[in-house]
Amino acid sequence: MKKIVIYGAGKIGRSFIGQLFSCSGYEVVFVDISERIIRELNRRNEYNVVIKSSKPDEIIRVANVRGMLADETDRIAEEMSDCDIAAVSVGRQGLPCVIPLITKGLALRYKRAGRKPLDIIIAENLRNADQFVKELLLKHFNKDYPFDNMVGLIETSIGKMVPLMSQEVQENDPLLVYAEPYNTLILDKKAFKNPIPDVKGLAPRDNMKAWVDRKSHIHNFGHSTAAFFGFATSPDIIYLADILNIPSVREFTRSAMLQSAEILNIKYPGEFAVTDLTEHIDDLLYRFENRALGDTIFRVGCDLKRKLNRNDRILSPLIDGVRYGLPVNRILMTFAYGLRFRGKDEGGKMFPGDVEFSEILDKKGLHYVLLNTCGLDMHEDKEVIDLILTSRAKKIMQ
Repeated sequence: MKKIVIYGAGKIGRSFIGQLFSCSGYEVVFVDISERIIRELNRRNEYNVVIKSSKPDEIIRVANVRGMLADETDRIAEEMSDCDIAAVSVGRQGLPCVIPLITKGLALRYKRAGRKPLDIIIAENLRNADQFVKELLLKHFNKDYPFDNMVGLIETSIGKMVPLMSQEVQENDPLLVYAEPYNTLILDKKAFKNPIPDVKGLAPRDNMKAWVDRKSHIHNFGHSTAAFFGFATSPDIIYLADILNIPSVREFTRSAMLQSAEILNIKYPGEFAVTDLTEHIDDLLYRFENRALGDTIFRVGCDLKRKLNRNDRILSPLIDGVRYGLPVNRILMTFAYGLRFRGKDEGGKMFPGDVEFSEILDKKGLHYVLLNTCGLDMHEDKEVIDLILTSRAKKIMQ
């Protein structure tokens, strides 16, 4: 039986990566810091993924699984030395913590098996994730280690949405995880050092940067558009599915996503068909309307410092659209509504960073925020800054 070692037994690790490889005949070995999760994995050697949609729940049994605690460094290295592939799904903040574990395993693998490369799937929505992880790993190796021949860093685009679970359900079964039906893992075809695994659900792509941008500029952008415009329209509505039931919100969200898709199509000529992008947008809206996800306006819209950053989902396509001379009015309006997003959680509290963001905007003004919070460059992005400051949407922003 082939084996995958997965760093991170969280929701994406279990419901997506672990599920795909287990269902294709792999033994799945998780590494995690949660003693309870690891104990249950080793006791049961299986867990269930519940597929939530408008249809009756479907249960997928994920078998041939076990786990190790992150402090079992020698055991982890042993597993890494002879595994067929590895994956990491711990979030950007968690990556530096698992790098020493990965490097120890790679070193032992090289010592025992020589030039037997290992591919590592980076299951993170992180732009230039391969370079980010490579820089972290290289700090732990000397120049004698043939890194570029031994390690394949596989960038991905994670489009799977994981529904919220009540505390009661999680306490009752710590391994149970909910997931939407979507089960496609887009990943970088060119980065593999070994043959691409024969695993159902893997979707290798040649131009991975284009597909990472598709996730950001359409999926993430659409999420934020619905939240920002929806909040401005009906600030008391809690759930994303409910806000998209308002025709004006759905129409605005779809038209803004189509505008961003047109920019994406020009940026990567020949990579996407217009009809495919339109179908993708309609499928995303259908998935956003899945009530079983329990997605809230607050969750989808909060963290403005990140989501309104120059390199993120809204300003990035706006900058490209201005550069190509394409229509950007809906994207610009999305940015304007984002600046005034004040969504609150079920306890009536704003995201702490959004409180700070709104205070800075009110005290220091839009121009200051564009340069110092959103990260726009006074010279490089002058055309975009001027457009924002002179647009009809400026009244909303202020």
